[in-house]
Amino acid sequence: MEAPIARPDRKRIGRIGSRLLKQKYLQVMALAGIAWMLVFCYAPMYGILIAFKQYSVAKPISEAPWAGLEHFRAFLEDDNLRYVIINTLGMSALKLCIGFPIPIAFALLLNELRSLRFKRYVQTISYLPHFLSWVILGGIVTTWLSETGIANELLLAARLIEEPITYLAEPGYFWGIAVGSDIGKELGWSAIIYLAAIASIPPDMYEAATIDGANRWQKMRYITLPSIGGTISILFVLAVSGIFNSNFDQIMVLKNALNESASNVIDVYVYQVGLQQGRFSYSTAVGLLKSLIALLLLLVANGVTKRLNQTSLF
Repeated sequence: MEAPIARPDRKRIGRIGSRLLKQKYLQVMALAGIAWMLVFCYAPMYGILIAFKQYSVAKPISEAPWAGLEHFRAFLEDDNLRYVIINTLGMSALKLCIGFPIPIAFALLLNELRSLRFKRYVQTISYLPHFLSWVILGGIVTTWLSETGIANELLLAARLIEEPITYLAEPGYFWGIAVGSDIGKELGWSAIIYLAAIASIPPDMYEAATIDGANRWQKMRYITLPSIGGTISILFVLAVSGIFNSNFDQIMVLKNALNESASNVIDVYVYQVGLQQGRFSYSTAVGLLKSLIALLLLLVANGVTKRLNQTSLF
């Protein structure tokens, strides 16, 4: 006897069809997002082949001769590699160690404010710099840190220095300026995610803690902070995976010939080699290598957070 032919469940298909029909507007929005991702994110990935070829703008990618791993080898043997990696990892590590926990502390303290109006004022003022481009904000930072800027005026008035300092002309100050200005720009905006996570904590947990005699700091330590631990873990995984990504706009605005030894990072190096020198295959290889390292860091960080607190991206 022949086995019966499996037929699709018509009722199930009908239920799915009716659900899609009810959600037609949401489905159209989702399809638009998928189409955008396919066109602008996945279709350009064909250009990765440039990293393995001797590409020239005079010929299409398909006609370019193969170069294998020559460009990767050239980057690893480049004399500038050491300084580029040190600058990139140095600034990214400072941003991760200092800039990552500060928005968490800011959100925790902001959540403890009793005056709702004052809380809104502080939150609005703190995230307004996020909407300023680095061209504008970089100009403000450059003006403040000039010899006649407000930083030197205050330090001279307090007699902490004897003569003005041109901060952006000194490589030793650049990392601190880059990290400090980045924290100041993104502090309020980064805290929004943590404030949203705090808002989802059930109020009865705080009421029970109040009955047990817990003060505000104990509530923050034993209720608020553990409750947003999952959000912190996920954002930490994303921050670790992007440790090789520098804020290109910020660096390009603040860098100059005098501080180049401390401001030359991978993204700037790729821009200089790829666009200014026309070495498209070489710069593509560098970018691809950086993406592979970021993927490896993502997997490692995701595995560590999953083992420590059972929270991960996947």
